[in-house]
Amino acid sequence: MNPNPPAITGIGSVTPFGTLAGLIPPSSLETALITAWPTKGPRRAFLVNPFNPASVVPGLKTRRLDRISAWGLVASSLALRDAGIDLQQVDRSRVAVVFATGFGCIELTTSFFQSAFNNGWSGTDPITFPETLANLPAGHVALLHNVRGPNITVSTKHFAAESALVQATSLLRNGQADLAIVIAGDTITQVAYEWYETGNLLSPACYASEPPFESLGFIPSEGVVAMVLEPSSDRTAHSYANLHSGRWAAGGDPCESIRQMLGNTTPTLIIAAGNGAPCATGSSNEAIAKLIAPNAVMLPAQPVALGLTDAGALLHMVLALSKRPASGQALMLATSGDSGFAALQLELP
Repeated sequence: MNPNPPAITGIGSVTPFGTLAGLIPPSSLETALITAWPTKGPRRAFLVNPFNPASVVPGLKTRRLDRISAWGLVASSLALRDAGIDLQQVDRSRVAVVFATGFGCIELTTSFFQSAFNNGWSGTDPITFPETLANLPAGHVALLHNVRGPNITVSTKHFAAESALVQATSLLRNGQADLAIVIAGDTITQVAYEWYETGNLLSPACYASEPPFESLGFIPSEGVVAMVLEPSSDRTAHSYANLHSGRWAAGGDPCESIRQMLGNTTPTLIIAAGNGAPCATGSSNEAIAKLIAPNAVMLPAQPVALGLTDAGALLHMVLALSKRPASGQALMLATSGDSGFAALQLELP
């Protein structure tokens, strides 16, 4: 185990809870009716309220950007502000950006292909095409902050955000970066929502005002969360949590691998992310029962973060930390319906 694990020193978010720097104050959250496109009867989701990015980050220009790129710029700026980092005092060639997403710039991708369908390839907008690439949000973040370190986009099935955290931790531990901005999120579009619906993945709560967490399905969500990671001894900044280690796999029994990761430690707090599969969160509980002492406190999966099916890990972590858990060892665990898993070992100050 690394004696000096990277620390999360800044958090910024654009989510259904609002646009915030730091932790998200505990509050109830209700689904909202979808009005952005016509639906066959009421359809609900966890939605981000429209806002002007320039009102949060003065001078920010986002007119031609996909919403996820715009939200990434806002969230990363808020996270840097929360961490108290002045990039003028930092070697920007040593600042990494790691972005996680399930769908990427799906809004402008849909728009581009729809224009090709309607007008032929010669009738498409060439300015739109670059903004369809999944790694554009990470590029925009690097350009805004003028950082020139490693720039990575992760779209790992089920566990994109967990993978991004592990990638960023590896960059810091191996001396490839001095600071990392980790960003994760997705937007809801008509195409994505109707795909979920066609696959019978949605909760009954998507069609009526019902309790949001049900084993029969999930409620889609949207939003972006950013975190600043830096070596814990570099500054006297406040640390929300230290990232000791992380592992993930596409299949197999997670128990032995997680036991090796934990070593002789026994987490007293379990964050049951469960975002590996929209309709299969029970397997996390089964794995936890095999691994952890029965007196451990388990924070259940949060519906709004479950809705970010591949990119919800950062939001899960922020919501867990917002509950002011006691200091000590924590394990964040997500499992998927096809036996994959992702696990992150945290130390809470």
